[in-house]
Amino acid sequence: MRKINKIIVHCTATPGDVSIETVRKWHVEERGWRDVGYHFLVRTDGTIEEGRPIEQSGAHTKGENWDSIGVAYAGGTGKNGEWLDTRTAEQKDSLVDLLCQLKDTYGGTIYGHKDFSQKACPSFDARLEYDNISNRF
Repeated sequence: MRKINKIIVHCTATPGDVSIETVRKWHVEERGWRDVGYHFLVRTDGTIEEGRPIEQSGAHTKGENWDSIGVAYAGGTGKNGEWLDTRTAEQKDSLVDLLCQLKDTYGGTIYGHKDFSQKACPSFDARLEYDNISNRF
């Protein structure tokens, strides 16, 4: 198993719900990647879908994939494409549960994609919001 130092939170940059299969299609067919870039996707109803196996490096944050887990939530933009925190209450709850499980199992610090990129993704400050999970032990 590879060493995990980071859990990086993303959004799908969509105005609504999408499935891991839809994101996989974008990544494989449109970008030419071998699989979906994220390890997990949290849907608007709070359902957590698995993407790329954790044992494999993701394709979600340039230069940071080798020691990280990529977690995305469906949404992150408004209808006009503006960056917007669109997380539902169910998504927020599921994200906390998933991040706690990942932290307890693999360790690492929680970041947002924007901590490594000029992008606004995930449309909120994940590092600040999840600081209490990152510093659990």
